[in-house]
Amino acid sequence: MDSSPPVTTMATMIWFALAVDLAAITLLSYALYFRRHGRRDLLLAYAALNTGLFAVVAMLTNQEVGMAVGFGLFGVLSILRLRSDLISQGEIGYYFTAIALGLVNAVAASAPWVLLGLNALLLAVMYTADHPRLLSGHRRRILTLDVVHEDPVALRQDLEARLRGRVRRVDVTEVDYVRDLMVVDVRYRAAGETGDGFPTRRAARFPVPARPGGRG
Repeated sequence: MDSSPPVTTMATMIWFALAVDLAAITLLSYALYFRRHGRRDLLLAYAALNTGLFAVVAMLTNQEVGMAVGFGLFGVLSILRLRSDLISQGEIGYYFTAIALGLVNAVAASAPWVLLGLNALLLAVMYTADHPRLLSGHRRRILTLDVVHEDPVALRQDLEARLRGRVRRVDVTEVDYVRDLMVVDVRYRAAGETGDGFPTRRAARFPVPARPGGRG
């Protein structure tokens, strides 16, 4: 006996899942990513990739094609997109979340509560992990110095003077004695900020200008 849901019920589930997916990708791509990072091209890429993946996987699921095809498509799209442009690690996180939303919403269309829970989980993780106030004082830069430091202490002092912050870690990636330069990967904390990214009280104070002809 066939236990699959009726066609009308399945269609209703797919349309509901599509509505949830569109709402989720709007929140992810615009409310979270674009308002924080401002790249319109990636906003379009996230939305198009998400809805396209949802449509393909929903069709494959409706035709009773194995889920391995959907996950295979996930891998192929990931490889192609990551090789096609230079994007930051944070943008890669948004990219995979957009793919995951499309895949989850298409596959879990028949389980609405699971679908809603997974959407809420993915969006909550991205909202929290990419919050501007979360560890905003911790930064990373790749610098090319016009001097070669043999002493690690001298290198750290030079970097702290240039970056005006406290160096946490330094990795020397390249040393060129002919041109007298070195390339370093620096992890540091900006001066005047605590570990959680909020400015310290001392850094937030500003001198009060003296009144003309009066006391300061």
